[in-house]
Amino acid sequence: MRVVLVGPPGAGKGTQAQFIASHLSIPKISTGDIFRANVSGGTELGKLAKEYMDRGDLVPDEVTVAMVRDRLSHDDAQEGFLLDGFPRNVPQAEVLKKMLAEFGTSLDVVLNLVVDDDEVVRRLAGRRTCRSCGKVWHVLFDPPAVEGVCDACGGELFQRDDDREETIRHRLEVYQEQTAPLISFYADEGIVQGVDATGPVEEVTQRAMAALRRFAE
Repeated sequence: MRVVLVGPPGAGKGTQAQFIASHLSIPKISTGDIFRANVSGGTELGKLAKEYMDRGDLVPDEVTVAMVRDRLSHDDAQEGFLLDGFPRNVPQAEVLKKMLAEFGTSLDVVLNLVVDDDEVVRRLAGRRTCRSCGKVWHVLFDPPAVEGVCDACGGELFQRDDDREETIRHRLEVYQEQTAPLISFYADEGIVQGVDATGPVEEVTQRAMAALRRFAE
């Protein structure tokens, strides 16, 4: 099965991608993993991407697409895959469609993890990071024994700038601008399936798998 996973920041895409891919026995392919593998492996694409990243510039779409194409050509992706983080917009979706057509295949389903903005803010704005060991706690879901102090090492906990509410809401606005057209693109092809991403991780995974079974029938 060939799956694309989309959802806003804080929807739990990374966690669900791992569980779903494991259930389906297909590789989880994220753009972050691809970038790290190419850069650490010193590939030509990795060297090119690193030049942009070292300058603080965004890596161009064509480099990202080339990395995705290379990854999808590996043997383990021939019977299926789960893409997390790609495509991010309609132009990338169009490129992916052409790419898969060249491989003689197409996407089966696009899973859209649905969670409202206030829940995303609750999840992300509550995170606190240890300045010493980097462990992340949460004021509601995983609080330390002593407020502001890391249980693991005794270090000071702080709220990262990208975990502040105003930053999160801006990220959500950007996501909607980029992704709403993407969802419409795939909805026109009849392969979008919304999944309620609220509640315990196991329940979200069960909903996702139930949705996938409908497309596999």
